[in-house]
Amino acid sequence: MIQLKELDKYIESRFQRVFLLKGVNLTFKEGEFVTIMGPSGAGKSTLLNIIGLLDEDYAGEYWFGDRNLAKMKERERASLHKSEFGYIFQAYHLIDELTVYENIETPLLYRSVSSGERKSIIADLLDRFNMVAKKDLFPAQLSGGQQQLVGIARAVAGRPKILLADEPTGNLHSAQAQEIMEVFQELHREGTTIIQATHSKENAAYGTRLIEMLDGKIESDEVVSNA
Repeated sequence: MIQLKELDKYIESRFQRVFLLKGVNLTFKEGEFVTIMGPSGAGKSTLLNIIGLLDEDYAGEYWFGDRNLAKMKERERASLHKSEFGYIFQAYHLIDELTVYENIETPLLYRSVSSGERKSIIADLLDRFNMVAKKDLFPAQLSGGQQQLVGIARAVAGRPKILLADEPTGNLHSAQAQEIMEVFQELHREGTTIIQATHSKENAAYGTRLIEMLDGKIESDEVVSNA
C-alpha cells in the first residue's frame, strides 16, 4: 500500500547536515495497525508528516500503491491527501472560527457526503465522545482534552482508509484514552489502516506491529499479537 525507500530528511546547519530521518525503508500493508515508538526527537512525527503528505521536502522514494509520488502532479497529491488520509495531531489543529460541530463536519464536506448522512455521522460521534452539549462551542471554549476529542472525532468522521495519529491520547485521562483506543481497534477491524506514533505502551498493545525508532533510524520492526 505504502512503500518508503531510502528516505532521508535533513536540515542544513552552518557547519553540518543534521538528519531527522536517515535511510528509512518501510512498507505498510493495507489493514495494518502500526505503532511507531521512540524517544522525543527520534523522528516519529517527521515520519508521520511525510507518510501523510504534509511534508514533501525529503530525499528518497515514496510509493502509494503503484504510484511514485515524485511523478504525481500537485493536484493528484492533494486529492490523495484529502481522500485517503485522516489525521490526529498532537497540537489539535482545529479551525478556531468553526464550532465543534463544524470542525467535525469538515472532512465530510471534502468527501461530498450528503447533508442527512453528515448529520447522522456527527450526531453519533458527538454522542460517543460525550460532546453533545459542546457542539456549538468554539475551540477556545474547550479544555485541551476536549479539543483532542474533537480532533479525533473529525479524523474518523470521514472513515479514511489510512488514519495517522500523533500521540492521540496525550491530553486525555486514562478512561478517555482507553475509549479512543477501542474506537481505533473497531476501525481497524473494519479495515482502516492505522499508523500511530506514541510513547504509550498501553496504546501500542492495541496494534499488530511495532516499529521502534532512534535518532531518525529504524531500530526494530516486528509483528506483535493484537490485544
